[in-house]
Amino acid sequence: MVRKRVATKRENSQLKRIRQIFFSSQGFPIILVCSILGILFVLFRMKSVETGYQVISVKKDIEKAQVMNKELQAKRAKLLSVKNLHRMAKKHGLKEAEQKQIIVIP
Repeated sequence: MVRKRVATKRENSQLKRIRQIFFSSQGFPIILVCSILGILFVLFRMKSVETGYQVISVKKDIEKAQVMNKELQAKRAKLLSVKNLHRMAKKHGLKEAEQKQIIVIP
């Protein structure tokens, strides 16, 4: 029983000391500044992680666009090939232009 009272008195004295330090004119601003800096650090870290995810997403979109661009360039090259153009001209009844049909614009 006596030990509990002594322990309780120690805890109360330690608690009073902590309160005095925390609410003193020097301790409170220091603790407040440290708390604000800690919160700001966490917020900036979260924002940097979010930005990292956005950068990764944009890179994936760019890679998809590049692959699509290559596929479309290959399709265009296939459609504009000489063999394909001759086949389409024959299909639609087209023939080569004669000399008098060609007009040169300076």
